[in-house]
Formats: sequence, structure tokens, C-alpha cells
Amino acid sequence: MDRDLIPRLWELIEPIVEPEDIELVELEFKPEGRRWVLRVYIDSEDGVTLDDCAMVSRQVGALMDMEDLIQRAYHLEVSSPGINRVLRKEQDFNRFAGSPVQLRARRKINGRRNFRGILKGMENSKIVVEVDGKCMEIPPDVVERAQLDLPETEFFRRDPRKGLSASGD
Repeated sequence: MDRDLIPRLWELIEPIVEPEDIELVELEFKPEGRRWVLRVYIDSEDGVTLDDCAMVSRQVGALMDMEDLIQRAYHLEVSSPGINRVLRKEQDFNRFAGSPVQLRARRKINGRRNFRGILKGMENSKIVVEVDGKCMEIPPDVVERAQLDLPETEFFRRDPRKGLSASGD
């Protein structure tokens, strides 16, 4: 697969969703069974509706037809990122400070690659995660994957955009 495909798709798709006050959260292009899937994850301040997904699907589908970047048959899916959304941008790490997070590094940091703890935000251009009572500073360029780690029981009680429970706890 072309390693430059996702960055090129990102550059094309992000400008068409931003005017709608929709954030492009993540892109995936991978085989699933016998077919390839281009999955576009979107979010907004007020959450994502089915109408938002349908609108973005139409726009991205038309763009993909015009640009013809993908040379194989694929299925396009547009959805919300879900409760345990991926964190990718600096603003994500600050916006979700106070939330539980899972992070996997490309190389070992202090003897480990996997971190699970409370996201503290960004400081000195590093992601800060409290793990076992200690703050770890992780350079963003070594992060393979970072995502929220909210238990499903919190789905209706917690607003992950604020890092606090909806009831103010």
C-alpha cells in the first residue's frame, strides 16, 4: 500500500469538513475480509449526527471520484470516533486533559512502550500522562497510537470533550 495515501487523503478531506464545523479525527484504509475499507472518523462540538455522516460521505465520495487516488475497489464508511476516540493532534491532548488514556510508543520510554493513565495535556511540546502516580513525558513523534480509555459504563455519564463527568463530579 502507498505510505503517502493517508496523508494525501487527510489534506484533501480536512478542508471539505472544516467549513461545516466538523473535525476530521482519523482516517483508515485497510482490508477487511475480501474488501478494502476507507473509514473516515469525524466529530464536532455537539457530537456527530447521522445527517453529518451522510453529508460527509457524499462530499468525500464525490472528491474520491474526482481525485481517483485509490486504484482498487473500496467501501467508504463515515462515522463518529466513538467513546474511545483516537488522539492525534496537539489540541486533542489538551482538550481531553483529565481523561483516562491509553498510549503506545514506537520505542521504549523508561523501559516500556504501553502507557495507561490520566492524560494531563501537553507541556514543553510533550504529551504528559500520569501513570501509577508518576507523570511521564512522551514526545509526540514516538507515539504510535493514543486514544481515550473510558469504560463503557461512563458513556452516558461522561463528556470526554471536557475531561469531567456530565454531573460535575
